[in-house]
Amino acid sequence: MKKMMKKRILYATANYDEIVRENGYFVDKTDYIERLETVKNPVFLRPRRFGKTLLCSIQIYYYDLNYADRFNELFAHTWIGQNPTGRQNSYMMLSLNFSVIDLGTLTDIEYSFKLHCNYKIKYLAERYSDYLADMPEIIIEDSVAENLGKVLRYVELHNLPPLYIIIDEYDNFANQLVTANKEQLYRELTADNGFFKTFFKTLKEGRETGAIGNVFITGVLPITMDDMASGFNVASFITLKPEFENMLGFTQAETDALVDAVFQDHDINPAFRSEVGAIMKNHYNGYHLVTIDGKSLYNSTLVMYFLDWLQRYKTIPRHLTDVNLKTELSWVRRLTASNPAMTKEFVNRLTIHNTIRYDDIFLVEKFNMYQFFEKSFFPISFYYLGMLTIKDSFYLQLPNLNMRTIFVQYFNEIHHIDVSTRYTEFMQAFVNKPDLEMLFAGYWQEYISQLPEAVFQQVNENFYRTTFYELCSRYLSQWFSWHVERSYPKGRSDLEFVGKYSEKYAGLRWVIEFKYLSNSEFKKMKTSIDDFSVQQGDTDQINGYIEGLREEYPEAQISRFVIYCFGIQGYRVFTIPEG
Repeated sequence: MKKMMKKRILYATANYDEIVRENGYFVDKTDYIERLETVKNPVFLRPRRFGKTLLCSIQIYYYDLNYADRFNELFAHTWIGQNPTGRQNSYMMLSLNFSVIDLGTLTDIEYSFKLHCNYKIKYLAERYSDYLADMPEIIIEDSVAENLGKVLRYVELHNLPPLYIIIDEYDNFANQLVTANKEQLYRELTADNGFFKTFFKTLKEGRETGAIGNVFITGVLPITMDDMASGFNVASFITLKPEFENMLGFTQAETDALVDAVFQDHDINPAFRSEVGAIMKNHYNGYHLVTIDGKSLYNSTLVMYFLDWLQRYKTIPRHLTDVNLKTELSWVRRLTASNPAMTKEFVNRLTIHNTIRYDDIFLVEKFNMYQFFEKSFFPISFYYLGMLTIKDSFYLQLPNLNMRTIFVQYFNEIHHIDVSTRYTEFMQAFVNKPDLEMLFAGYWQEYISQLPEAVFQQVNENFYRTTFYELCSRYLSQWFSWHVERSYPKGRSDLEFVGKYSEKYAGLRWVIEFKYLSNSEFKKMKTSIDDFSVQQGDTDQINGYIEGLREEYPEAQISRFVIYCFGIQGYRVFTIPEG
């Protein structure tokens, strides 16, 4: 009897057939195929690494008439396989991915666009040669609109199965032009008589004749869609429709089921299942991309990154941010390069307060490039890039600890704060003997001392807990993980140190409450830093968190601390005794 292969985390795999063949873990979102069939020409935007390409791949294998004999193999285990729509395996599929288009001059872009699309169209004619055997030849040097038109006219004339066209990352090369401030080149690209808009006009014509059954488009930013609307004004924008909010990204229930399966299938010690769930929630969850009333979402790629490590090594990854996600900083740099003052203001605001105002009217599904760099529009740009999420009708915020870390790193960069050469000695001492007062003293002396005076005047509790966490995570992540603002029945803790399972401080939990008193507030107390004593209300507050923590982790070695920061004058660290 053949032994069944264990399920695997196929990190960064976006080919659905490969996931099925390799017995990969798969969060079933196929019920959305049925919902998408109610929409004509859907356009769906999501941040990078949220699973758009996999969604495209699933549709390819579902609708492609060449895969009819493999339908049960590919979909029997899914919702759509058990509830097919009737349109399965009924289209000729043309799949395009504009992220492969090379930049350069307009001629370079058009040539790259032509090569990619025309070779795909030529491949289409070969794949469906039983239907398209006598079709006019696809000539690579001809325009894409001309070659696509040949196919569509032939399909219409011979009453053949229609095309289903998928365009992944439709906005990629256009967005790169915008963020690189190549305005004139962008204007030429989206001109009425340009190759790009002409291509979309051909799509519209194909939809009107029925030669194209549907067009599904994904991307990140909606700039280009507005500028080409006259070429494809039959698009249906579903990005901000509540019924599609959870189509990509994982809900809490989906993530829990996936993590449980990995623990069970790979014989991972269940003793730290709760710890894994808490860390993943703190770092990867928190996206509300349509409404705050909906379920919060996890970044699905980061969940798979974490579980890939967990599956292989049966422990928590040392670094919780995928190195590929750190390339998001390049987007920030591009967007902010033209206005350094506005950049500092924007990054300072998010690092210090973790919120920023936005105008709900601007949260629309398409906009033009001229809005993109306006100060009032900045928050919307970063929302679409996945760096901000909806907090309420008035504010956006950083969604999770992962994104807070990225913004602190950029904060350090633009303020020229050294985070790599002066911390080794006291960090190493902490690893040998954990001492919070010594650790915070090192942070205050080496990190806080570098802050520009204008920033130091603005700092608050959120700034201290976030930057202190980020610095510690650079040096101590082999032994510890952290929670920032973890929820308990009696409130949210500011910062927690968690000794990693299987490391030498496993079981250690430090709960830290930060309190900030401005110079004027501290002056009213008529005391000195040395004579200051911990406030009873703050003791009660942290003890309330401990009640919830003790119920959840009864065996944990819990210590509690309150750190007071007094304007620009100094700080005190208090250890709160049990009782």
